Amino acid sequence: MSAVKTIAQLRQLREQPLWRLLASDKAPMVLGVLQDLLLGEEKVVSASVLLEKLQQELLLLKSAGEDMAQTAQAYLALWLSEGWLTRRLPAGAQEEQYELTTDAVTAIRFLQGVLQPRAMATESRLAIVMQQLTKLAEDTNPDPSSRRSALLAERARIDRELEQVGRGIVETLPAERALERARDIIGLADELVADFRRVREDFDQLNRQLRADLLNNEGSRGQVLEQLFAGMDLIGETPAGKTFYAFWRLLTDIEQATIFSESLTEVVTRDFASELGAGEKKFLRNLTNRLLDEGGNVHEVLQTFSRSLRNFVQSREYQEQRRFSALLRVSQRDALSIKEHIRPNQDVGFSLWLPSAQLRSAAQWRLYDPADRAAPGGMEDAPESSMSLQDIASMVRNSEIDFGLLRRNIYECLQHSPVVGIEELLRVYPASQGLGSVVGYIHLALRYGQVTPSIAQVNWTGMDAVARSAVVPAVYFLKEKEHEFAR
Repeated sequence: MSAVKTIAQLRQLREQPLWRLLASDKAPMVLGVLQDLLLGEEKVVSASVLLEKLQQELLLLKSAGEDMAQTAQAYLALWLSEGWLTRRLPAGAQEEQYELTTDAVTAIRFLQGVLQPRAMATESRLAIVMQQLTKLAEDTNPDPSSRRSALLAERARIDRELEQVGRGIVETLPAERALERARDIIGLADELVADFRRVREDFDQLNRQLRADLLNNEGSRGQVLEQLFAGMDLIGETPAGKTFYAFWRLLTDIEQATIFSESLTEVVTRDFASELGAGEKKFLRNLTNRLLDEGGNVHEVLQTFSRSLRNFVQSREYQEQRRFSALLRVSQRDALSIKEHIRPNQDVGFSLWLPSAQLRSAAQWRLYDPADRAAPGGMEDAPESSMSLQDIASMVRNSEIDFGLLRRNIYECLQHSPVVGIEELLRVYPASQGLGSVVGYIHLALRYGQVTPSIAQVNWTGMDAVARSAVVPAVYFLKEKEHEFAR
């Protein structure tokens, strides 16, 4: 059964982005480009910068004979869909930011380890294992006598070392062992920095899972809802959240951070550190800031997820989402119930208009340049028109209702009366646009006035000089809303 279980797990892993990347025909090219662009000094790059760098990289690869048939935008879209890249829009950012997913980083780290293997059974690594195992045994020993004996032995060792220091005797690690231990620490710290990306992705998945639990809960108030309404930070209360908060408290402890920073400074200035590479020295100098930066990013994501989840519930948005989910489940159930009776291509006598929209990332948009579609040749001068501005104004008045004039008429009448009706307006200000003026007054009344169930008869002279009358709803304008017409 163990082999069957392992095979099933490996088959499932084969469908994950990690395995797909390693098994891809273009794996050497993809891994090389991703490592160069997003696993160097900058691990988070804005969309415009990444696109520009990738375009230059593709030109270099093509000149070297590599088959790079697609555009930079197409490759970015492909790598996003494959799960090798991730993008997000941080709060306050002007554009999207790209970074490698955990699967892509793991694949690159694995191949780096294959290309540059290190001695696995080093003395320093064995010493770390022995020290940690000894400390674990001591810290978990409930026997007071054993703990006392261990502490006395430790005190005796410290006393002997103090005595030697007093005589001017100080034992230090040989340079080769110190260098070996420093590189082991760099490897562990590098893995720790890389773990932050996985932690952030785990929180992202946890946020999605909690929202799914809210939507899929059939009851009126499920456990997740009850906890959220009680003010609980559900993401922070998970095992992953508690582990990260404990790590974050240790990292931001002033005393521990000071000791850690001073130790890094001392190690870099030791004689053996001259054998370290420039990149290794830079990594050690910036380790504290990198840990704080990466941890701060995860902490911000954690807080953002917690706030957004709480706002999602408090705004009752989840209720609408649950309603949609319920409708979808009902539709799917109904479709399954009739699938044996209706063919997929059978006409059921129902038409549904389906709107379509092409969804793309903002980074894929391009500004429209009119020069790209400019007509050949120059611009010719059009012949002068015989129409005057008065002619154009007359055409506009014949085709459009002059709401500006009607507003002024209403405003002027309201200066002398607290209430004015459409009959008085047409008597004081004749309908200069005929029926259009009458329709305009009714339209303004529907928006700013009062429309009563009674009717009124209005009279006006049309633009053709013919007297006309009509029965319209009785509408009124009140002085308390005169500011709506003072334009």
